[in-house]
Amino acid sequence: MRFLCISDVHGHAAALRQVLDEGLARGFDQLIVCGDLLFPGPDPLETWRLLVQHNALCIQGLTDRAVATVEPESLKADNEEQRQRIERLLSFHDELGELIVARLSRLKDTARLPLESGHEMLIVHGSPMDPTEPLTADMDDDEIDALIGDDPADVIVCGGSHVPFVRELGDIRIVNVGSVGESPTPGVANAVRIETSALGVEIRPFDVELR
Repeated sequence: MRFLCISDVHGHAAALRQVLDEGLARGFDQLIVCGDLLFPGPDPLETWRLLVQHNALCIQGLTDRAVATVEPESLKADNEEQRQRIERLLSFHDELGELIVARLSRLKDTARLPLESGHEMLIVHGSPMDPTEPLTADMDDDEIDALIGDDPADVIVCGGSHVPFVRELGDIRIVNVGSVGESPTPGVANAVRIETSALGVEIRPFDVELR
């Protein structure tokens, strides 16, 4: 089984399309998205259509939950930045419509997939113990271990930090897939191709230079 794993698209449909094109060139069977799909822009509806078109397995991220649960009409802004954020949230609801917002609300915050090798893959936005707390490249082993918990699975695929990394902690492999739409490296989108078989799991991170 070949998985194309991405995260933190944040509504950047053009970047997502390029990552999908590269992923198709390399070959994949299942698209996995570790949350933060659509907000704050600029093309949330087209992003959603691309994810549906490719039958993506999507996990709920923080912004997905906010779009689905926060009522922007009830919010009050204390400064200009907050006012703009609230206005963007209002426009999001209008752009997406009630059906897509409702689907965002029903996304799960974790998923577990059995692999041919007998291993298990856990997909989460942040970390197994706390979906809102990302695993980051600068954490030491003790910090990561505290966020993994007692039943972590063999491979943890996550996002949230926007910075990709691969780490082994004992028998556990942690794969933060970075960000498609808000990578800290300008003009770059991150992705990971994971290939599984009866012989094991092969992890291949790659970047796409955006046009």
